[in-house]
Amino acid sequence: MPERVRVKAGMAILLAASVWTGTVAANEVRVSTDEQLRAAIAAAGPGSEILIAPGRYRGGFARSGLHGTAAKPVVIAGEDPQQPPEFIGEAAGGRGSVAIHLSDVSHVVLRDLVLKGFPGNGLNIDDGGSVETPSHHVCIEHLQVLETGPSGNRDGLKMSGVDQFRVADCVFRGWGGSAIDCVGCHDGVVERCRFEGVEGFSQSNAVQLKGGSRGVRVLENYFLNAGQRAVNIGGSTGAAYFRPAVGDSEAAEIEVAGNRFVGGMSAVAWVTAEGGHVHHNTFVGQGKWVLRILQENQDPRMKPSHGGLFEDNLVVMGDDLGVMLNIGPSTAPETFHFRRNAWYSRRGRPPQLPTPEVEPLYGQGQPLTMPNTEGSWPKDPDGPLWERGAHAYEADEVDRPTVNAGGGIF
Repeated sequence: MPERVRVKAGMAILLAASVWTGTVAANEVRVSTDEQLRAAIAAAGPGSEILIAPGRYRGGFARSGLHGTAAKPVVIAGEDPQQPPEFIGEAAGGRGSVAIHLSDVSHVVLRDLVLKGFPGNGLNIDDGGSVETPSHHVCIEHLQVLETGPSGNRDGLKMSGVDQFRVADCVFRGWGGSAIDCVGCHDGVVERCRFEGVEGFSQSNAVQLKGGSRGVRVLENYFLNAGQRAVNIGGSTGAAYFRPAVGDSEAAEIEVAGNRFVGGMSAVAWVTAEGGHVHHNTFVGQGKWVLRILQENQDPRMKPSHGGLFEDNLVVMGDDLGVMLNIGPSTAPETFHFRRNAWYSRRGRPPQLPTPEVEPLYGQGQPLTMPNTEGSWPKDPDGPLWERGAHAYEADEVDRPTVNAGGGIF
């Protein structure tokens, strides 16, 4: 297999697996009512493990200044992963516009929860307005965030000023703004999540990385009809909301790899972005564009969107696709690079790219096995497509999570 090119600068993820391998926490608390949960969150500190019994909870839980340590994180989790507790918002007959809101936190784990029907955000984690001291070492896994919004700037998971984070094995279904909205977030990973658009929800983006976000990896996720832009590398952020301060781009050092994109208006957009490595993904049946290069932040300090690398991807273009790549004004498309991508369409038309591609592969007809909506993969492991697309992605173990010697996380 030929050598694969990867962007490494600034991409180290300082995380460890959120697999609890030690004994039962000394500060373990089991709760089964809203009042008990509210009291447990208020009293939590390093080593606290709050286990929530199956059942329904009304939402509206908040805590500022919740801090664990590397060896003793704070864990908020469903007691039974097979029957996760359900937090029900106002839209579903519960309480609160947000299920859980955490500000100024560190070394916190949220696991095995269902958040449904919140008209604001499902889960909100931020730095409490202290831009120089972000929240950090936050792990979110096995959450189901359902029916948030349904319209406007209403996010399934809103993170502002969060560093060293991990969002893994979650399901996001139906949202207003973004399923995951990161404003000024750094050194994190979103992996193995499922994003599903739902009719009646506006769904601007599935994953948005803006406001000075840097060093975030979006890996091995599945996007099904995930809105206008499934992954938005950048965005348009007011100067007061950048973290830690306004630079010359909305996002930098972003990696998007091993993902499957099915349907939706478009899959990946570079928006007032610096660089961005998009590789080993599979794109099937986007409605209007596959890729976009845009400049939406008009602050004069912002450089034109520039320097993206798109390589080793598999793109299956539907008959209804308008233009494969949409280029907006005030961008620098001549600085983008395209390498070794496979392009297939029944019409056999090659994509119109702003720069010449290195070693492209063009195909016509329907050479792929597509038994379901999970994406596509080649029939023949010895064929020319085997080294392109999500099926060919191999996670870099150097940057993958590991369990620390003490049995804790991070």
